[in-house]
Amino acid sequence: MSDLAATGGVPGPGRIGRVAVGDILRRSARRFPERIALTDGERKVTYTEIDRDANRFANYLLGRGLTSGAKIATICNNSVEFVKALFGIHRAGLVWVPINTMLGPEDADYILDHAEVRFAVIDDNLNAQPERRAGLDRRGLERIAIDLTGTAGGQGLASFTDLIAGQSDVEPEVEFDERDLAMIIYTSGTTSRPKGAMHCHLAVVMAVMSNAVEMSLTRNDGITGQFPLFHCAGHVLLLSYLAVGGKMALMRGFDPVVAMQAIARDRLTVFVGLSLMYQAILDHPRRKEFDLSSLRVCMYTMAPMGRPLLERAMAELCPNFVLSSGQTEMYPATTMSQPDRQLERFGNYWGESLIVNETAIMDDQGRLLPRGEIGELVHRGPNVMLGYYKDPDATAAARKFGWHHTGDLALIDEYGEVLFIDRKKDMIKSGGENVASVRIEETLLAHPAVQNAAVVGLPHPQWGEAVSAFVKLKPGAHADEAELLTFCRGHLGGFQVPKLLRILDEMPMTATGKLRKVELRHKFVDHFNA
Repeated sequence: MSDLAATGGVPGPGRIGRVAVGDILRRSARRFPERIALTDGERKVTYTEIDRDANRFANYLLGRGLTSGAKIATICNNSVEFVKALFGIHRAGLVWVPINTMLGPEDADYILDHAEVRFAVIDDNLNAQPERRAGLDRRGLERIAIDLTGTAGGQGLASFTDLIAGQSDVEPEVEFDERDLAMIIYTSGTTSRPKGAMHCHLAVVMAVMSNAVEMSLTRNDGITGQFPLFHCAGHVLLLSYLAVGGKMALMRGFDPVVAMQAIARDRLTVFVGLSLMYQAILDHPRRKEFDLSSLRVCMYTMAPMGRPLLERAMAELCPNFVLSSGQTEMYPATTMSQPDRQLERFGNYWGESLIVNETAIMDDQGRLLPRGEIGELVHRGPNVMLGYYKDPDATAAARKFGWHHTGDLALIDEYGEVLFIDRKKDMIKSGGENVASVRIEETLLAHPAVQNAAVVGLPHPQWGEAVSAFVKLKPGAHADEAELLTFCRGHLGGFQVPKLLRILDEMPMTATGKLRKVELRHKFVDHFNA
């Protein structure tokens, strides 16, 4: 308001009323200094240790001359030091640019260039990969290493632990505004290259508070941490549990025995995973060796769970299951199902909108539709992204009519739950990863024998959707499916490589020469369930 001073108020927020991601850790560290915040196998780390080392890293970064708004990338898998570095970046007022470690070198290089990154934190074992290291050396990217395998020095990199050892553990004085850019998380879009979703401090903190309320989190809760922290889902789960004084058991990927050991050892209360993870635990011959009785809630995400698996999991693991959904552009979660409805509503029900955002269904003219009608799923709320980095056209399209457009077709039923129908665009969600079909199509078309290519997502009992490619060869050209898959592996990340590749004599086309992917989906819809 323009006459704020006349009312006795002052402009803000300043330090006294700011909203900042790094403050989440400080507040919990003051409340619970000696509580365990993270475990990594037998290693236990307190809130005080993480808070102290985050301050040291923030001071190191500022001492190097990095200023507010500078981009710093992490090329890391889950570790305690990654968490410390992450909070140090936030506290220094820098912009975090996480790199998905499963990306192929071309996409990783694109992100580093597009985001104008000049400084990175990297795991020593990842820097040791010849192709990755060559690309980073080529662009002159300055790096410090998280010394997981003790090889940083041999690679000519200083270790994170050594660099922060002599730094002040007093939090630096850095001014924030709640709308300052905190991170750019790149997500595979419908174009051939990833798009950078920009999030401010307010979006992240509001999502964290919403999750704490909706999941009924307390200081006595602990969660499995197999989801990578470079994903928005892994990142926001970490923050949500640390905000209430809970803990996370860090893991580098999913292993059913490691997960069960962590649940039993740390008395974890929440497991969050994909359907295939629950299946792996239920079917594991050693399951009975582990006491999993501490679990109070199991959450599944990315894709619905089949009825037989869900019923078995509720009977044998935990009676309370919920499905949570969201996307990188809307800091998660946006919707969540209720445990008491799990055995009544199966299929693509994504649950109710969370308190952090509104959810609606919109037609192509911008009209909000009544319950029961199919249209595009749209959201609005403080957790919506600021926009796509350096892509104003895509930002404008995503914010049309004053709502964030998900690209998903859905309806809201009579109970207020979102029922997912289909995707408006050719995005494949496989095993928790967004895969742009055009990216794989471009790769296949670069093979000298390929004339045409179409990539679709087919239903898969473990991955939700499986990347499936169909190609037509050029007249007189010769290549087999194994050769084409090998070609893909040389240019794509592992999660982007097709799980099915078929060479067809003819591709289904419209009269105007456009590929009819719907025919391919229909013809092969039961391939992975056969």
